[in-house]
Amino acid sequence: MTAHKDNFENEVLEALYHGKLKRSKNAAQETQAAGEAATHYLKKEARINIRLSGPDLKLLKRRAAEEGIPYQTLIASVLHKFVTGRLTS
Repeated sequence: MTAHKDNFENEVLEALYHGKLKRSKNAAQETQAAGEAATHYLKKEARINIRLSGPDLKLLKRRAAEEGIPYQTLIASVLHKFVTGRLTS
């Protein structure tokens, strides 16, 4: 999957490369808050059981191996993208 940058992102990167960006006065607190939010977001809160056909599970494991991630992580990622409307065909 390739991410495409929009104009704003390109402008920010240009400013970064040319030393035009300045660190926020409370950068340490913002960094800590962002880290805590990410940790909370990624925390596994529920366990489920799901039945899959043998061939589907085999394909999931193969795809996960190609991506270099555990197959449970792949399944969780696909489900997350689906429920948040970011899964496209």
